[in-house]
Amino acid sequence: MTTADDLLPVGLEDALPDRARKITSAMRSVLDAMDGHGYDRVRPPLVEFEQSLAGRMDGVATRRMVRFTDPDSLRTLALRSDITVQIGRIAATGMAHAPRPLRLCYAGDVAFVSASQLDPARQRLQMGAELIGTDSVAAASEIVSVAIDALAAAGVTNISVDFTLPDLVDALAQDAMPLAPDQREAVRRELDTKDAGGLREAGGDAYLPLLYATGDFATAIDKLAALDAGGALASRIEGLRTIAATIGERARVTLDPTERHGFEYQSWFGFTLYGDGARGALGRGGTYTIRGSEEAATGFSLYMDPLLDALGATNGDDGKKLFLPLGHDRGTAARLRAIGWRTVAAVEPTDDPQQLGCSHVLDGDAPQTL
Repeated sequence: MTTADDLLPVGLEDALPDRARKITSAMRSVLDAMDGHGYDRVRPPLVEFEQSLAGRMDGVATRRMVRFTDPDSLRTLALRSDITVQIGRIAATGMAHAPRPLRLCYAGDVAFVSASQLDPARQRLQMGAELIGTDSVAAASEIVSVAIDALAAAGVTNISVDFTLPDLVDALAQDAMPLAPDQREAVRRELDTKDAGGLREAGGDAYLPLLYATGDFATAIDKLAALDAGGALASRIEGLRTIAATIGERARVTLDPTERHGFEYQSWFGFTLYGDGARGALGRGGTYTIRGSEEAATGFSLYMDPLLDALGATNGDDGKKLFLPLGHDRGTAARLRAIGWRTVAAVEPTDDPQQLGCSHVLDGDAPQTL
C-alpha cells in the first residue's frame, strides 16, 4: 500500500530494474571508451562547500544548488549541480603537480533545487571527460573525437555535432564590430534568441548577418569567413575547420556561431552533441579556464536520460535469463555465467521460471528454451 510518505519529491524518480540495467550498460560503455583514450576516472564527493563549487568557473549558479549548513564547520554546503567544476578543483589541488596535459573522466549524479521548464528532472547522471593544461586546437579535436567515440560505443547512431563560438561577441565588439560595454549583453541576448528586430534595437545591426551563418558546416563556415573582413575570427575559423576535418565521416557537423545556451563558462569553442532518437542534446562541451589556477581546459559532459532515448530498446537486457532448478550443478551454472548468461536460482520448489522472467531453464548441463 502506498502512502503520502512513500511519494518522491517532484523531479525525482526510482530507476527500476530494466531502466537501471540500461543505465549501467550505457555508463560502462561510455567510461570504457574514455578509458581507452587514456582518461583516468576520478570520483569527487556528492557534497562540497558552496563557495568551492561556485568559484572555479564562470556561469555556475548557486541558486540552482541544494544548500544546507555543515554541522561541523557551520559553513554552507551544496549538492553538486555540475561535476566539471569539481574536476577543475581536483586538477588545481590534489593533482596540481601531475604531468600536463591531464586527462580525467567521471560519472556521477548531480542535483538541482528545482526543475527547469525544459527539463523536469532534479537529479541526473552526468558523465564526461576533461583535458586539462592546454588550449590548443589539437586538444579540442581530441575531446570532440572522444565524445563521439563514447556515444558510438554506447550504441548511439547518426551522431551530429553542432559547433559554436561562445566568445563571438567579445571577439568582434572590441574593433571589428564595435559595441559599448553596456550594449554587449543585450546583443548577446538577442543573438541567443535569433531575434533580428531585437538585435537592431540593441544597436547590433552589424551582427545581423551572423544569424544566417548557420547550418551545414561547410556552407556556414564559408559564410562566417566572408563576414570576417577584419580577420578578428580568422584563428577561430581555422580552428573550427581543423576540428571538423578530424571528425571525418563519423558524425555530421553543423555550425551555429551565435549559440550560447549551455556554454556559460566556455571560451572560444563550444559544441553540442545530438543523435537519432534523442529528444534533445545528448551532451555539450568546449574550452574554458579553471579559476584560481587559471589553467586552460577542454571537456564535455553527457547526460543519461537523452542517451537512453537515443538507445531505445536496443540497450540493456537481451532477454536471456536462465532458471536454475533446485539441486542444479553449481559448476555448470558458474560456467554459463562466465559466458554471459544471467541466472536465477530457485529457492523454493514452487518457484515458476516464467513468472520470474526467465527465457531458459537449465536441463542437466545445457540451457533449454521455455
